[in-house]
Amino acid sequence: MYATMTYTGGVHKHYEMEELIEDLGGFILQKNQAQVDISITIAVPEEDVDKIQQKAKELLGDVEISPLASTEIAVVSPTLAHQHLPHAACDIAEYLRRYGTKTNMIGLARGAGKGISQISKKEKDLIEEHDLAVFSLGSFEDCIRKKKFLFEDIDIPVIVTGSPELTAEELNTNAYVTGFGRIPRRLKRGENIRALRKLASTAEDLIKDQRKSIEEDPLIISPVIVKIILEREIPEIADSISPMPIVSQLDGLRIKLPYDEYHEKIADVEVEGYRLGDISEIKRSKMYNNILLKILPESSII
Repeated sequence: MYATMTYTGGVHKHYEMEELIEDLGGFILQKNQAQVDISITIAVPEEDVDKIQQKAKELLGDVEISPLASTEIAVVSPTLAHQHLPHAACDIAEYLRRYGTKTNMIGLARGAGKGISQISKKEKDLIEEHDLAVFSLGSFEDCIRKKKFLFEDIDIPVIVTGSPELTAEELNTNAYVTGFGRIPRRLKRGENIRALRKLASTAEDLIKDQRKSIEEDPLIISPVIVKIILEREIPEIADSISPMPIVSQLDGLRIKLPYDEYHEKIADVEVEGYRLGDISEIKRSKMYNNILLKILPESSII
């Protein structure tokens, strides 16, 4: 198994870190440079974590485990209207990114009002393309209780946030984190930071449980390896204007290329002796006609 980590340090001699990652059989998942500082999200074999930590110390940089790296999380708001978005949703999405995940904000089309709120099948399918969903709700207990139908049959782990003191059992969800609600300002106060940390910790626990479940019946090939091979074999990925042309998930990838034009080409790519189309499900995503690739478990091989 691979451990996901984030190295931050100076640009000077950062190539030594990249060479070490390659020597250890690891991968660079993402690299961002801001003037003289650089941030590299990496995946390395778990037994080599101490070598990365030693090299980071030598380069006067920092390295931290990124428990949410190689995941994609949906942050869902009842609507995109003014009565719902001036609260915690944006800060939740931004804060979770610090832990290595890719977040997408989703606003439901008919979520305004506890009596008329709805979720369509297309919206539900889009949310379920992610590894985890965070439903950012408001400040009124009765409103949250009457909106629980929005998330109680979502087929991925769901965290609900809000202001009232409630429990996950009451809402029929995986987890409930209080300390949020309809807050028309940035979440910069002490109680807000503590709530965000609690949310990130809860997300880490749910992702960890999913990883353990996958380990019981491992994937045929790691999504990280498939990502690297696709970047080598499909040159159009490098030309994509998206800041993350390929997003890693726990059991697959989101590839930001048009489905009709590229799904067959991707299916024919060989990875470690396997044809991708034979060991994965390649589907049309509900998001911008992207390609959604889900890798099959080892038990599917006959």
